[in-house]
Amino acid sequence: MLLLCSNDFSNSTLIQDKSNTIDCKELQKILTRINFYMKKSQLKDAYHKLDESIRKKGLSFEQCCTFLHKLKHDTWQTKPVNQIWFDLFGRFMNNGTERQKVSAESFLRKFLLKQQKEKDVELEDVRQIFAHLNQLEIANVASSKALNSDSHMYIDKDHFEAYLMSAENDVFDPKKERFDQNCMTHSLSEYWINSSHNTYLTGDQLASQSSVEMYMYALYRGCRCVELDVWDGDVDTDLGLPIPIVYHGHTMTTKIPFSDIIDAVKVFLSFNPESYPIIFSLENHCSIPFQEVMAEQLLTILGDHLYTPSESTLKGALPSPESLRGMVVLKGRRPAGPINEEDNPEDGEIDDEESLLHTGEISTGNVDTAVSHGVAPELATMTLFHGTNFKNWDTSIEKPTYHMHSFSESTVRSLSKQTNSRQWIEYNRTHLTRTFPSGKRVDSSNYSPMVAWSNGCQMVALNFQTPDSPLRINDGRFRENGGCGYILKPCTLTTKDEFLKPVSSRLSIKVLNGSCLPKPKGQRRGECIDPYVKLSLYDEKEGKEVCTSYTTNYVVDNGFSPIWNQDKYTFDVCNAAVAILQLAVWDKDIHSKDNFIASSSVPISCMRQGFRSVRLFDSNNTRSGAFDFASLLIEVKIKQQMLE
Repeated sequence: MLLLCSNDFSNSTLIQDKSNTIDCKELQKILTRINFYMKKSQLKDAYHKLDESIRKKGLSFEQCCTFLHKLKHDTWQTKPVNQIWFDLFGRFMNNGTERQKVSAESFLRKFLLKQQKEKDVELEDVRQIFAHLNQLEIANVASSKALNSDSHMYIDKDHFEAYLMSAENDVFDPKKERFDQNCMTHSLSEYWINSSHNTYLTGDQLASQSSVEMYMYALYRGCRCVELDVWDGDVDTDLGLPIPIVYHGHTMTTKIPFSDIIDAVKVFLSFNPESYPIIFSLENHCSIPFQEVMAEQLLTILGDHLYTPSESTLKGALPSPESLRGMVVLKGRRPAGPINEEDNPEDGEIDDEESLLHTGEISTGNVDTAVSHGVAPELATMTLFHGTNFKNWDTSIEKPTYHMHSFSESTVRSLSKQTNSRQWIEYNRTHLTRTFPSGKRVDSSNYSPMVAWSNGCQMVALNFQTPDSPLRINDGRFRENGGCGYILKPCTLTTKDEFLKPVSSRLSIKVLNGSCLPKPKGQRRGECIDPYVKLSLYDEKEGKEVCTSYTTNYVVDNGFSPIWNQDKYTFDVCNAAVAILQLAVWDKDIHSKDNFIASSSVPISCMRQGFRSVRLFDSNNTRSGAFDFASLLIEVKIKQQMLE
């Protein structure tokens, strides 16, 4: 609250007279900025109730915070925080007065253990929570007295509210969100890997700009598999050396040098030397001389950061993320020389569903180009993952583990519907599969990753330049494990026990209220928003995606402290180990398209029960600036716990 007020209080456009105080007119501007509408007459009445000396001088920063907190406090007099407080701890204390505080013992027993279903929490933990909460600077507008020396023994209602909305009470289990190095020693095939498609593009697939900055953007967003479409470029007139370039071939997208991308990744690794392996998905269209330059640039620029597999390491299971820490790993074509019919020349962006249905074999590339060029030995020997065509699962499973497949989204749907789809999961226990959007998505929209994930596909590549719902699902998935880009797949996808089936459950969500919801894109100007929440469960059942959605009503002119607190929404979860709940806040606009505000996507396997806060993220998956404090308060009930 203090930081939110500080951002607006210190703004020079609001305080024209440089007095470091604000009058009623300037206060109206702050309320509009933070999305809280009050009629001028109502605001004047509230302002004139202040002490006369304050009215004459204007509100100081601290007084402004107190005023705003009182507005929020008065709005919540009857619901929902008051209701939760009294329901949990009782309306009256032992002396007959209305409850003003709660003890650590009562907080532990009635709230954390019974209501929140917390485990492994003790009284000393609660006392530390209380001590921290009572250090918070909260405007004292309620009737509660200062707790002083009892700071670790009691909290009042305002500090209870602060805990409810805190990151410590987030619906996303902190234990799941924290990085766990102990789980990083499995084979690469046992992980979901955060992956990008046509990483270089800033917009659509036909005419947008290509940019090296998109690789940095993707890497800092958690991506660990980036794509490079490499083509023959010009020849340096001074040195006489070929210049490999990256762009979306046969389109009007702009071109960037291959070496510039490698330089950028080297810079990233210099600042993040402990990063888990970055996989280069090379779509290689180059002739041999250009491939030789590619190999030299990779080796020269990356140096020790480039992983070069030996023949001995190609035998048996794939290496682990831990063993490849700080390395760049290549995916492309390993056998040198001409391409045979089993090799996958490249991950061509074509819709290959008809190829599968009519021939039983999937080809995903430009065979003529690949056959005529072959593979330069220098590039082949530094490549780990070798793409091959798909014929049938029996054949694929017998291939060495470094052999892998790449499928378009349409093929993913087709393969998932087949009766032998369980073989795909078996294949993905030891081998890798990469999936990518249909070539028909020229607008760079994304497909849902749920079906691919449920079949154990590791690299489900999405267009990171498009902040749509599938990308937000991806953000939620890879929020786990410290955002390192590698998530250990559930046991249903990594063990050979065919009797181990996905676990189902029933999920109930009630959206209570919101706090500090900004304007679209964090804009400072504009009318107050009319927020509503869309709840969507993305799930998988029998090889098909299942999506169930609900929408709350919208609250008029209030993003500062909107209250919903109405319906409970029930979801039947089919595959709890894979399913994800997305809560997205939108601004209702009756005259045009509704505007996205912020969202949070939470895997069901990472969800906690009880009254929980939901930290909201902007379209770039960050919580900076106007989104620092954007959050929801929800009530979560899960009838059947998920198996791990």
